[in-house]
Formats: sequence, C-alpha cells, structure tokens
Amino acid sequence: MDPLVSTEWLAGELGASDLKLIDASYFPLDPTRDPAAEYEAGHIPGAVFMGLAGLVDTNSPLPGMLPPAEKFASRAAAMGVGDGCRVVLYDATAHRTSARAWWMFRTFGKNAVAILDGGLQKWRAEGRPLEAGVGTPRQRHFTAWKDEGRVRDLGQMLANVDSGAEQVVDARGAKRFTGEEGDPRGLAPGHIPGSRSLPMDRMLNADGTFKDEAGIRAEFAAAGVDLARPMITTCGSGVTAATLLFSAHLIGKDDVALYDGSWSEWGMRPDTPKATGPA
Repeated sequence: MDPLVSTEWLAGELGASDLKLIDASYFPLDPTRDPAAEYEAGHIPGAVFMGLAGLVDTNSPLPGMLPPAEKFASRAAAMGVGDGCRVVLYDATAHRTSARAWWMFRTFGKNAVAILDGGLQKWRAEGRPLEAGVGTPRQRHFTAWKDEGRVRDLGQMLANVDSGAEQVVDARGAKRFTGEEGDPRGLAPGHIPGSRSLPMDRMLNADGTFKDEAGIRAEFAAAGVDLARPMITTCGSGVTAATLLFSAHLIGKDDVALYDGSWSEWGMRPDTPKATGPA
C-alpha cells in the first residue's frame, strides 16, 4: 500500500478484512466544530473515529503532546487496529490532520499506514457513499513502541539553534512566521531563529490533494530547504508540521523529525530565543 491512496483505490478496497479506515478529523482552533458529531452524521462506510483531541499526554501542560505508547496502543486496539492491519486515515479539515495521525502511527511503530488523498471533501465531491452512526469495532491487539528519532523536544531544539545541525522548517502561515500576525493563542510573535518558512498549504493543490513529487520538491526549494540535510518540522502545536513531514516522506526523505511542542512551547517560554521578519 502506498502512503498516499486515491479515492478510487479506497472505493475498491472498502470491506477488505485487513483494512482499517479511520476518521482523524480535528479542529483545534475552531471550537464551533465538533469532529465526533460530524463523524456520526456522515463518514466513509466502515470508518471509525480516532478522537485526536483526547489522544494526548494529559500530564503535559502543553496542548496536543504525544501520549505515552501504552495509551496510544490502547486507543488503537479499541479502534480495531491490529498489528497486521493496513490503516488508511482521512480527515475533513483544511489542515490535513490525518497527517498528524499518520505521524503518530509511524512514531509508535505502525508502518502500514496511508492517507486518503483529498480527504472526506474529495470523497463527498465525487458523490461516493457515506454512512451515519457510530461503529463498534472488534478490539484487537496493537503493539506500540516509541521511535524517539521521530520526535524533538525543547532541549534538542535549543541545542540545534546553536549547532544548526538540522534545518527547522515552519508550517505556519507566513505572517505568523514573520510576526506580522499575532499568535491565535496569545503567545509571543515570530519564529525559531534560523528556521525556514513553508506554510503547509503550499504542499496541497486547490482541491486539497497533495502535489506531485516535482511540486513538493519545488516548494521545499523555494523555501530554501536543502533536501540533502536532515530536517525538523514545526508549527503552532505539532499538527500542520506533520503535513510537511508527510510531504517529505512522499519524495523519499525520511530523515525528518517533528518538534512536538512547536510554538505552543517555544512561544510561551521567556527563555527561548525568538526572531521576527523573513527567514
């Protein structure tokens, strides 16, 4: 299974015994939308709801941090995801939250996982079937272990400001990166010194599908990213950063980690260096 699958491919695979379809919609900055209620009102047949908002480390003061491996394993098992399953993720958001879910699965040891290109929006636009209600999947065994190499923490990020060993690429909008636009959480403006700006929507076509390899490479190049060097992606809270990481994976670049605390951590602290203006 490819990491990015089409609606046509999925339509032909629906009902396969080893396929688990998951709605990973999440609206962290829009409290007026309820992803669970939207899922219940209409989802791709056979899909289960992931509940990204609750799949976090509740011992962390930061929003949306990775949960412990055992918590992720428990949730995956409850969704019916077993060790031998293929997983396809989709969402109904402009921020492609399915990429965050994809990164989480990969970080916790699941490699047979893909994203539906264009998400629920494309599925709906093509007039494909939906179902309502909440499914009751059979619980399966899911083995989780955390690949620490896929994650960066505050200490590593501070050390990297000094060393420059890894490129930092910021998925937030350009004006939030420069500091021209305020942070929606009321945090300090600007970006991590030395980082590059590459808003995540530049990886997508107008219909919400991902750009092809040439298009993705062109966007990285335009942002001044050297694809021969290792990379860290960051954003506001670790969600849209996953879209850049997934896009890099699509072109065969996997020496990429994600700063899970992102600007929610960096921008909150008075002791972290901050830069404003263009990269």
